[in-house]
Amino acid sequence: MPAAAQSQKTDATQSSSAPVLLVLGDSLSAEYGLARGTGWVALLERRLRERKYDYRVVNASISGDTTSGGVSRLPALLSQHRPRIVIVELGSNDALRGLSLQMTEQNLDKMVQASQAAGARVLLAGMQIPPNYGRDYTQRFQQLFAKVAQSRKVALLPFLLEGVAEHIEFFQPDRLHPTEQAQPRILDNVWRHLEPLLGPANA
Repeated sequence: MPAAAQSQKTDATQSSSAPVLLVLGDSLSAEYGLARGTGWVALLERRLRERKYDYRVVNASISGDTTSGGVSRLPALLSQHRPRIVIVELGSNDALRGLSLQMTEQNLDKMVQASQAAGARVLLAGMQIPPNYGRDYTQRFQQLFAKVAQSRKVALLPFLLEGVAEHIEFFQPDRLHPTEQAQPRILDNVWRHLEPLLGPANA
């Protein structure tokens, strides 16, 4: 079952009145190569429950998705779920395909702007790519996330895979997708920047 479908199925068991936390991502958030329920988004859902945050998590991540795909999919997701918080985790596939950095930046900006216009708080997850793409391209790619976050005044997670990327043992054989063992570290990275956006927990 696709990660998005699994998450939405889980959502049905939770209060329909709970505010939605929408994750718009790619394979890094869609449990690519992992057992269902072991990715960082599933772990996030559990942590929210454990710490008494009344949120319904909708994982709208699709493996292989680009920022252009995110721009296309987001309006319907905003209309359907009316999220209070949106985590945007896209851009890696743009870079891996050598797409225009200007286009990637514009697409990220559009997604942030659309989320804000819908009344959602936004956490933008930054990414980095291997140096073999050239120093200029890799540096500009890394910097564009901060540019968008600063321009739109939204929360920024500088690097989703901080503490993971430098450890080969935390990657599947393709050396692109983190293993199950890496998911708690990714969640901790997200949580540090997400928690201030959540508001008070329930008593």
